[in-house]
Amino acid sequence: MHIDGHSPLLTDLHCHSTASDGGLSPASVVARASENGVGVLALTDHDTIAGMGEAREAAVADGMHLVSGVELSCLWRGQTIHVVALDFDPDEPGFLQVLEGQESVRHQRAGTIDERLRKQGLPSVLEQARDLAAGVPGRPHFARALVDAGVVAGERQAFQRYLGTGKVGDVATCWPELAVVVGWIREAGGIPVLAHPRRYGLTNNKLRKLVQAFQDAGGQALEVLSGGHSPQDSGYLTRLCLDGGLWASGGSDFHWPERPWSELGRLPDLPAGPDPVWRHFRWETQARLQGE
Repeated sequence: MHIDGHSPLLTDLHCHSTASDGGLSPASVVARASENGVGVLALTDHDTIAGMGEAREAAVADGMHLVSGVELSCLWRGQTIHVVALDFDPDEPGFLQVLEGQESVRHQRAGTIDERLRKQGLPSVLEQARDLAAGVPGRPHFARALVDAGVVAGERQAFQRYLGTGKVGDVATCWPELAVVVGWIREAGGIPVLAHPRRYGLTNNKLRKLVQAFQDAGGQALEVLSGGHSPQDSGYLTRLCLDGGLWASGGSDFHWPERPWSELGRLPDLPAGPDPVWRHFRWETQARLQGE
């Protein structure tokens, strides 16, 4: 995904590291992105910016522009939805307090997952999952820990038996409401982006209602391009942007090198029509991009 048709600069505004549920360290994510030609990157770990310092150091060394990012969990009509925050002030005290609260919820969830697994007669793998995560463990870390403990043959089997949707390790979490999360992002000077809108299993009618609720709350952009989205998905989301005057964003949602459909930087250019989200980054970010 290029900044524009005249620039070789590739952009990826959604990816993950070991600070949440990714498979590479923040520095390794930056290195891989750089190898793939990415010049503008947002590391958007789930509910934490713990990897941002390491990523920033690596980005400076590689001559890459790192945009502040995080993927926040929230609820809309009882369903978990993700909103990516871009280009916010990472030192804003109120937002840091918000992230501490989100992290606390994830720690509690991890403890509940481990407790439920133990009640099924499985060994405790919470500490192993924490070690793998280098932060707050999620279900992928529990899956790997169960493999290492010899409980299952592979991570896929861990999800099929214990961690997938509807299984014992699928713990419902009481996240804040969509409007609250969008408000937090705006207060920190960031841009709220509705992440991978086609992955929530919503009908077109319900998706339009979600987008309207997001926009009513102050949401500003849709992730038109995402790893796993089809061209038809991107076309429909482009129309939603145009209908509502929303900006367009895109990111691979990279987690693991073994997932070729979500490789860093491997996205088509944004469809014509909606304004690209990066045109609305804060002036200091814009100045860096225009210096290319």
